[in-house]
Amino acid sequence: MNRALIVSDPAVMMGKPVIAGTRITVEMILEKLGAGETVEQLLEAHPRLTREAVQAALAFGAEALKADVVYPIAG
Repeated sequence: MNRALIVSDPAVMMGKPVIAGTRITVEMILEKLGAGETVEQLLEAHPRLTREAVQAALAFGAEALKADVVYPIAG
């Protein structure tokens, strides 16, 4: 993952991780992909977003989930 693409600043989007130089959150990228949008649709809707940035957001999300935390899933 290109760590320089993901930044967090308390003054931008309440400190949520975003794509550097934008207000596009990692959370939004993951939500849209999880809802079925394609990378191409994301890139079309957000011209400042790059394929590399989407890949960085996915890698960031995967890395964040490696923490030693239990995530109960309601069934």
